[in-house]
Amino acid sequence: MAYKVLISDPLSEEGIQPLREAENLEVDVKTNLSADELADIIGDYDALLVRSQTKVTRDIISKASKLKIIGRAGVGVDNIDLSAATEYGVIVVNAPDGNTNSAAEHTIAMLMSLARKIPQAYSALKDGKWDRKTHVGVELKGKTIGVIGMGRIGQEVAYRAKGQRMKVIAYDPFLTKERADKLGIDYGSVEDVVIASDFITVHTPLIKETKHMINKEAFEKMKDGVRIVNCARGGIIDEDALYHAIQSGKVAGAALDVFEEEPATDHRLLELPQVIATPHLGASTVEAQESVAIDVSHDVVRYLTEGVVKNPVNLPSVPKDVMNKIEPYFHLSEKLGTFLTHVTEGTAEEINISYSGELTELEVAPLTRNTIKGLLKRHLGDHVNDVNASYLAEKRGIHVNENRTSSTKGFTNLLKVEVKTKHGTRTVAGTLLNGLGARIVQVDNYSVDVVPEGYLVFISHNDRPGVIGKVGNAFAENDINIASMQVGRSDVGGNAMMIISVDKQLEKEELEQLNQITEINNVVAIEL
Repeated sequence: MAYKVLISDPLSEEGIQPLREAENLEVDVKTNLSADELADIIGDYDALLVRSQTKVTRDIISKASKLKIIGRAGVGVDNIDLSAATEYGVIVVNAPDGNTNSAAEHTIAMLMSLARKIPQAYSALKDGKWDRKTHVGVELKGKTIGVIGMGRIGQEVAYRAKGQRMKVIAYDPFLTKERADKLGIDYGSVEDVVIASDFITVHTPLIKETKHMINKEAFEKMKDGVRIVNCARGGIIDEDALYHAIQSGKVAGAALDVFEEEPATDHRLLELPQVIATPHLGASTVEAQESVAIDVSHDVVRYLTEGVVKNPVNLPSVPKDVMNKIEPYFHLSEKLGTFLTHVTEGTAEEINISYSGELTELEVAPLTRNTIKGLLKRHLGDHVNDVNASYLAEKRGIHVNENRTSSTKGFTNLLKVEVKTKHGTRTVAGTLLNGLGARIVQVDNYSVDVVPEGYLVFISHNDRPGVIGKVGNAFAENDINIASMQVGRSDVGGNAMMIISVDKQLEKEELEQLNQITEINNVVAIEL
């Protein structure tokens, strides 16, 4: 049987060679198609390869009656409607590793150019100025570089920085001491990295947790004369705060490949002589362009000939009868993971997921992946999904165990998630109540009844008279409405906890006010 493959964006001939060489594949290259033109012909094809130009919308996918796979020659999939693809049973693959080397090399190039003022010196020379005094730089040798985000690119940057005989200190929510020791680097919190570094480079996704993580407060903690590099995502660094930090002399210079709003041709940061910049060139090498095309072409060939893929980014098709049985648990499983990632201190080393009752009779692998996604998503954002969650956990050295037990604690079904870190073990369990939906029924050894939705406040405290009243007064002072409250204690006068459902997320100042109550040990704001 011959399969038809459509390539609708420009890809190098070397990149699509795996498709050309595969048996039973017929390849058509038709670029610059309008949405209507693509919709008219997509029904003839089994596979579609794109870069960023083609917008693969729900309307396009709905007309693709034969389509089995969409390949994105690159990392992002913003131009593909993943929900529609999943709904119509179309697998989507990308090439997450193809531009790793290119992005890491660009970061190092920006780092060196920043340290030695190469762009400024070149610009002056072009203007006819032989000016050596103005462009005195600094050496990298012996300096400390802080790497915030130790995914594929962050690790490659750290490796190259060590080659320049720099000292590396890194932060990543999934970086453990053991992994840091293996990499030959130091590790710490974001604050540790910010305080210790002469150079700082960021390599995190842009999500709620990382937006403006390098802000005014962070700059105030940095060394005088620190230098900043961002070749990851615009928005990780607060650009207004960076501007003022450079003007004040706190920051000696910045190298930027990305901006919050692009194109950024008239950005005021570009007016500062201490800033060097490139127009989002991190992945713009011949090799990277070929590599991502080759990777995704191989995946398309594998899927059409063997039914397997290496880099899926959406949920593979599940038999309808199986999906109907497990679908009610998807919401619960992800929320349990999300809840735990808020209340757990330290880096996860082991995740144990236990299924009890009627769940032991179902295919639970998709639920396990969904639970892991909930645990990782707070730090990795949309990069983690139902399919790659297990892979990402494994790459970060997190061991995942799936168990089936007969103990249901009196419930028809029970899903229990346990996370182990260096600081201890945290557990949460949930169930589906007939007619009432998902419930969290256990947190550590405390029995509760919490709807896993909206904004929650988790408080650990000592069991003393008046604590609940003090918490209520603090909420009232800040005009925070309490929707529900669950309390539990280990023994009279011992450790206790409360979970409070509120109408809005608590601000930093409001959390600090609660933490000042003598009996309270810790307060965590949770958004589900």
